[in-house]
Amino acid sequence: MITRPAGLDTRRLAPTGLAELNAAAGLLVRVDRKYLVPLATAQGLVDALTGAARVLQIEGRRGFSYASTYFDTPDLDSYMLAARKRRRRFKIRTRSYLDSGSCFLEVKTRGPRGATVKRRTPCPPLDAGRLTPPGRSFIASRLADDVAPPERARRLAQALEPVLITRYERTTLHLPEESTRLTLDTRPAWIGLPPRGAPAAGRAGGGGGRHHVPVRTAGALAIVETKTPGAPSSADRWLWAAGHRPAAISKYATGMALLHPELPANKWHRVLTRELAAV
Repeated sequence: MITRPAGLDTRRLAPTGLAELNAAAGLLVRVDRKYLVPLATAQGLVDALTGAARVLQIEGRRGFSYASTYFDTPDLDSYMLAARKRRRRFKIRTRSYLDSGSCFLEVKTRGPRGATVKRRTPCPPLDAGRLTPPGRSFIASRLADDVAPPERARRLAQALEPVLITRYERTTLHLPEESTRLTLDTRPAWIGLPPRGAPAAGRAGGGGGRHHVPVRTAGALAIVETKTPGAPSSADRWLWAAGHRPAAISKYATGMALLHPELPANKWHRVLTRELAAV
């Protein structure tokens, strides 16, 4: 039996396996283009790619649950570098594949010509919400490669703390003729985390000195991301023809701006005041 995430029907697509997908389109160095679209548009794209795209299928599943914990410094260096469009910016997260139980610590930086460079290392699932000493050493070495001198990279890595959790359901497509990977994320949710050492208030709200944990969901929307070696893919061109252009959206930065309106967010003003206005 094939299972799929709510709202997306991929039964017309041929399957591909994880090993085949990674061998053909691993794309750890790539150009990313992101779109925030209605679920109906995401389904229209899936239908339009019938015959050209293959869908990732593992043990009958075609939709997979993800959770990511993002880390930043007390001064929100990662967020602020993105908000100010600095070239030497970075993003740190753990990504948990909830269906398989696997987890990775990931460091994303910017390479030449705006390409995304992602490096990752396996992470015990129990450590998904924290950084261990080996994890901080891994982060420091990667930041020293692309972002900052070694001593500043070490200080940044030591200062990191969890600030945001995202959850979503993902469908992954492969366009083998274009060496392109395509992800469609449904049911996106952002969960804010209290400052280090502060107890969360939970659903009951913030009484007795406890901190309220903000949550936002966007179940009527899908985040579509194309990952190509460079040139736009047929999926990008279909979305353009449907009236959608790449959006300035980052699950981390947009989520932080959505949950914390006091933060500078001009870079994401359009998506916050249009597609996410009702979230």
